[in-house]
Amino acid sequence: MRASSRPTNRLGEETSPYLLQHACNPVDWYPWGAEALERARSEDRPILLSVGYSACHWCHVMERESFENDAIANLMNTLFVNIKVDREERPDLDRIYQLAHQLLTRRPGGWPLTAFLTPTDHAPLFVGTYFPAEPHHDLPGFGDLLQQVAQHYTNNRSQMGDHANAIRQALQQTEPGHQHTTEPADPITLETAARQLEDEFDAVHGGFGNAPKFPHPTHLSLLLRLAWSQKSAQGSAYQMTIKTLGKMASGGLCDHVTGGFYRYAVDDQWRIPHFEKMLYDNAQLLPIFADAHALWGREDFGNVARGTATWVMNEMQSVEGGYFSTMDADSEGEEGRYYVWDETELKDVLSPKEWCFASALFGLTKTPNFEGQWHFNQVMTPAEVGKTLNLCAAQAEQLWHEIRETLRLRRDTRIRPDRDEKILTAWNGLMVAGMARAGRRLGEPRFVDSAQAAVDFITEQLWDGQRLLATARAGKAHLNAYLDDYVYLANGLLELLQARWRTQDLYLACQLLDAVLTHFRDAGSHAFYFTSDDHETLLHRPRPLMDDAIPSGNAVAARVLFAFGHLTGNEHYVVAAEQLLRELVPACTHYPAGASALLEAEDDLSGELEIIVIRGKADTIMRWAAPLHREYHPRRLIFAIDENTNNLPTLLATRSIQAEPVAYVCRGFECKAPLIGEHAFQTWQRSTADPATHS
Repeated sequence: MRASSRPTNRLGEETSPYLLQHACNPVDWYPWGAEALERARSEDRPILLSVGYSACHWCHVMERESFENDAIANLMNTLFVNIKVDREERPDLDRIYQLAHQLLTRRPGGWPLTAFLTPTDHAPLFVGTYFPAEPHHDLPGFGDLLQQVAQHYTNNRSQMGDHANAIRQALQQTEPGHQHTTEPADPITLETAARQLEDEFDAVHGGFGNAPKFPHPTHLSLLLRLAWSQKSAQGSAYQMTIKTLGKMASGGLCDHVTGGFYRYAVDDQWRIPHFEKMLYDNAQLLPIFADAHALWGREDFGNVARGTATWVMNEMQSVEGGYFSTMDADSEGEEGRYYVWDETELKDVLSPKEWCFASALFGLTKTPNFEGQWHFNQVMTPAEVGKTLNLCAAQAEQLWHEIRETLRLRRDTRIRPDRDEKILTAWNGLMVAGMARAGRRLGEPRFVDSAQAAVDFITEQLWDGQRLLATARAGKAHLNAYLDDYVYLANGLLELLQARWRTQDLYLACQLLDAVLTHFRDAGSHAFYFTSDDHETLLHRPRPLMDDAIPSGNAVAARVLFAFGHLTGNEHYVVAAEQLLRELVPACTHYPAGASALLEAEDDLSGELEIIVIRGKADTIMRWAAPLHREYHPRRLIFAIDENTNNLPTLLATRSIQAEPVAYVCRGFECKAPLIGEHAFQTWQRSTADPATHS
């Protein structure tokens, strides 16, 4: 955290590192809350709402240029009530005003988000993102903009009520159920979405669209599922998935020294990233690479998954168990400084043999690719480099391991980027799922241990037995949890229960789903709101349908309700999931690919979920389950429950122990006769095993 001799403003007592970064600005910042909103109303003064997060590069730039500028700060303090919001702590506010930005400007938003709001209804008067202190690149200077917006409000004060109503109606029209069309719609399937993605696919470099190029994990998860079902190396889903994962793994989006992925690439070829590392990106890419390894046997994909999980455990997990949120892009005031290398330094720390290997691996004989320095992109695999140097595979791997360790130790001597150490329930739920899935796919119990530690932290710090809180830092937990917090955590528990059964985790998941059904469901439909029924009243109460950087909360709700409904025999959960899908899937007709997570939930329903429960002695059931875990089967859930486990819910209690180990296999609403004993289980397993699909 930056030190300053200035007195702190009202942000000095907050838990968010982003808000604390602004605590010494000359701006009279408030956090979002009753005090700021009441002052705006009572003084009839518009609100300047600034939304960002601690790892946001352009947020830092705008702070240096404007919020630390005494003249601009004086204008802000005179004309507005100024409110700072951490978008990671308050995704409810961020969703509303990002959507308003898109409606008003016809362009996607971003961070920093700069919104000027009416003092009573909090409707946006003007919304933008980054503004420079002085006019630049067709953007107005921020000081000029402040005066123009304040003057506009004064001149049009009598029309503000009508303006707020119009904004509310426009926001409401974006919700599922408000898009009416008389044209017959084509059936919405995985293939429908894949055809749309094919139109956006970069066949040369992988990925979707042009620069900046984001990883889009929800697209990749859907395509992986479709590639599995097509079982063909010629299919477009396979081609799009294998190309994109391969380019992301070898290119500059991946940190080749310590593991983990950066947020996005600034170019088409995945060479140079925006260097911030987000927990949610890594949480979603980790299981995708583990699944791709399971499906295609690609050891490089398995290594990427292991490296990502190891980086998370080393760099992003607190000693108490929860996962931190982000690593900043900047250090010492420069983006990427912590991560890049020059030739002199590399030759100084590496032996001649190591330099020869690294130079071939990363193409270091060419022109440096990042401001006169190198950001690593693999141009060959370690095995290929080994062959050119007459090394066997084991020797090449060992040498590459030694190089990485040398570079890691050298990097550790540098000034590190700031780490946002708040622990977000939703993002932790995503990482619990990723760690547990990778642990069982790759046979890595330490990843499962990591996921279990995070769940225990949440249970102890963010759960009161009935309701969740959204965020914790430095011993303080607060803020009502959102839909994503509940359903992402429930999904994490679904994965963790497969990797390592704990009955307490099953009951926690059911309590979370009960809370979702009680507090988040729209009484007029079957969809779920993003905020609970006891949340503060805001300008708009969204019901998320489309994915963004993370999957739609409604989509994840459908999947976990359906899965836990079948697992426990809770028909109420199953019906709620079916109703939700019947309502929301037709609402994504315009762009099904944007609702990839919802289509995966629909595929669980239409393709029939398979649930396997194995009972017996711990060592035997884990041995039975291990080969099933190593296979990629997107509609299969595997639970190995020790014979000494009791207090199981009604349906699971009927999956009773026998004289020999036993497996219960159900698909949809039909169950096979119990598979009693090793021979019966292995015979069934051979009959259902997928042949190798691709190489």
